[in-house]
Amino acid sequence: MVDYKKVRELKKEEAAYLAGIIDGEGTVTLTRRNRNDQRQLAVTVSSTDRHLLEYVLQIVGVGKITNKRMNRSNHSPAYTYQLSNRQALSLLKQIAPFLRTYKRDRARVVLDGYLKVTPRNGKYSTEMLGAKEKFNSAFFAFSSPNAKRLE
Repeated sequence: MVDYKKVRELKKEEAAYLAGIIDGEGTVTLTRRNRNDQRQLAVTVSSTDRHLLEYVLQIVGVGKITNKRMNRSNHSPAYTYQLSNRQALSLLKQIAPFLRTYKRDRARVVLDGYLKVTPRNGKYSTEMLGAKEKFNSAFFAFSSPNAKRLE
């Protein structure tokens, strides 16, 4: 059996700090590895400061840091911290109250419905596929700072 690492229980200050980092430098999104795959939850933070991302990893306790591809020689090296699926969901539960941008609305949509429309085995019935598409549409309705906010 795989040892599934869990997100640490964050102190209030840590949760607020991480929410600020994610609001400013991060994403809360649904991504897919291949065109035919269903979307999966991902929380990422990109930065040229690897030490910042190592600190985020230390606070959260799980996730990975990867090097971003450099397209031009005059660009600084950049890195991405990423967390996905249930680990990302666990982090969002702790930081959602502190998010301030449209990412707060995305977090609410995820917390309210992601597990209901995402089977653990990845096998979707026709009915579940329809529910997942509705969920994806609701999620992506909040995609910019100018998007309509939930009250």
